[in-house]
Amino acid sequence: MKVKQHPRHLNVYIVTLDSGEEKIATLNLSPGMKVYDELLVEFEGKEYRVWNPYRSKLAAAIIKGLEYLPIKPGCKVLYLGAASGTTLSHVSDIVGEEGLVYGVEFSARPMRELIQNVAAYRGNVVPILEDARLPQRYRHIVGEVDVIYCDVAQPEQAKILADNSDLYLKDEGYVLLAVKARSIDVTKKPKDVFEREIKVLEARKFRVEERIILEPYDKDHIMVLGRKMEQ
Repeated sequence: MKVKQHPRHLNVYIVTLDSGEEKIATLNLSPGMKVYDELLVEFEGKEYRVWNPYRSKLAAAIIKGLEYLPIKPGCKVLYLGAASGTTLSHVSDIVGEEGLVYGVEFSARPMRELIQNVAAYRGNVVPILEDARLPQRYRHIVGEVDVIYCDVAQPEQAKILADNSDLYLKDEGYVLLAVKARSIDVTKKPKDVFEREIKVLEARKFRVEERIILEPYDKDHIMVLGRKMEQ
C-alpha cells in the first residue's frame, strides 16, 4: 500500500491498496475515530480515512474530475445540509486545525449524530441546529467564510445557497452546490432542473466555473462550482 498527495487538491490523497485499487482519502484529524464506518489506513505513521464516493457527493465530484477544489487548509467553510457529518468530516480533515467548518442541519437526529461522532472529537467543527432557508438566524455564530458548500434536500437549492452567500461569503468566494434534481421537481427532466438552478446562481452574480455529473455514484445529481463576482 502507498499514499500520495492528490495532484490537484491539497490535503486530499490517493491511496493505492495492496490489491492495486486506488481510492481517495483525507488525513484523519481525529486518529482512531471513524465517522461512517469508512476504511482507515496507516502509512508512514499517519492515518488516512478512505473517502467513499457512494456516500459523499464531494468525493464523487473529485473522482469524476473536479478541476478546482476551493476547500483548502485553513479555510472557513459554511456547510449547509450537514446531516450526520459524512462529507463534513472530510471537509474538516482538509481545512485542518487552522480552518473552521460551520455545519448547519435542520433535523435533530442527524444533528445529534454530527455532534456525537464528529464535533465532539474535532475542534474545527461548529454544529448549528437551524434552517438553512433562514440564514439570518445564525448570524450570531457564523462569520465571513471562504466557501459555502450546499447539499440540502429542498426545492430552490440555488436560492438557499445564494441567500446564505449574501450574508456570509467573502468577495470572490466560492460555492459548491450539489443539485438533486428529484428534490426540486420530479416532473422535469434532470437536465432542465440543473439548468434552472444554474441560471438562479448566475442571476445572483455567480460565475459558474464547473459542473460535474455525479453518476454512477449519485443518480440525477450534479456538482456545481461557482464563484461570487464582484458587485
